[in-house]
Amino acid sequence: MNDVLSQPVVVEGDVAAEVEAFLTKHWDKENGRPRDADGRIRGWMEKVFEAGWAVASWPREWFGRGLDKDDARTVLAAFRKAGAPGAGQDRTNISAATLMTFGTDELKRGLIPGFLTGKYTNCLLYSEPGAGSDLAALRTRAERKGDEYIVNGQKVWTSGAHKADFGLLIARTDWDVPKHQGISFFFIDMRQPGVEIRPINQITGDSHFNEVFLDNAVVPAKNLVGKEGEGWKVLQTALAVERLIMGDGAGERRQGSSKSNVVSLIDIAREAGKINDPLIRQEIARATAYRQLNALNVARAKEEMAQGTSSPIMSLGKLAMSRILHTDAAVMTQILGAASMLDGADNERAADVNYRTANAYMTSIGGGTDQIQRNIISERVLGLPREIELDRDVPFRTSRAVTG
Repeated sequence: MNDVLSQPVVVEGDVAAEVEAFLTKHWDKENGRPRDADGRIRGWMEKVFEAGWAVASWPREWFGRGLDKDDARTVLAAFRKAGAPGAGQDRTNISAATLMTFGTDELKRGLIPGFLTGKYTNCLLYSEPGAGSDLAALRTRAERKGDEYIVNGQKVWTSGAHKADFGLLIARTDWDVPKHQGISFFFIDMRQPGVEIRPINQITGDSHFNEVFLDNAVVPAKNLVGKEGEGWKVLQTALAVERLIMGDGAGERRQGSSKSNVVSLIDIAREAGKINDPLIRQEIARATAYRQLNALNVARAKEEMAQGTSSPIMSLGKLAMSRILHTDAAVMTQILGAASMLDGADNERAADVNYRTANAYMTSIGGGTDQIQRNIISERVLGLPREIELDRDVPFRTSRAVTG
């Protein structure tokens, strides 16, 4: 794979024909797996990366093909039609997109290939016990010591930390400037003695989230993304990608599954013998309209993300998906009626509804709460006045987040 990095990928002929030929040669569409004898997804992802399809819109010298947005859309559509993973990561890979926009050439060459091929996994070390909705109030400290930063603090609600190779970390490097200005962004090695991870058990039975304790953890100075003290700007790109992913339905996936777990409300109504109930039909129509509208908005957001922007439009999709998941659960409950109170293996449909009802709150909170998304939409999309922040322009050391 290293040989590929020094050789730009060249697009020859028609993109649609070329990507179709690649898929026909390497992907078994009938069985939904790579054609290689061992059928390894990692091996498949490496082939996609080496061919330049993973981030087709990126420049050729940076692992892509330099395609315009229409051709990049053609590539993604072909992969989706074939049921093949790996394309479109220029819009959906948080680590790779953040590094591409703000990372040094050394960091990009060292880490992006691993994130695009699945060799490396990540987690997001943002929220803290005292800095959830107001992330800029974070108190995790990163102190420069020679060629390293020493990190101390606590993060919470960190998805996938127990499996992650790297964490996207925001930490305070300057306490004597206003809160948004003293934050820096790092890629930290999660597999070191200074990182302790404790799972948080959810009401659904999943353990998506974790507490992470950082005790003299070490980050090489070269793993700083962007300039010291300008991490808030980097964070906005990372958050935009996360919200785009959640707006595209990531919150519907059960733990351990990469596939969307969408269930047809029409099928449930048919099973329950209520497909001709006018009130049920009206609720299904409303829920379906929400999904269709959100799909259009997410497509719009993806176009902006492909152009390297971190538009607040992503917040619309993320907020919409939260409403969709709660609405679907409510409609399912209405269809099942009293049977929705059942649970267990003998009541599969009711158990699914119960799971969805509880799990919907994950999307209401993750990636910024619904209330935070409404603030972003009101201020940055609608142009309404900003919310008053009394501590926005005072040194963080003297702010209420520190002094109480």
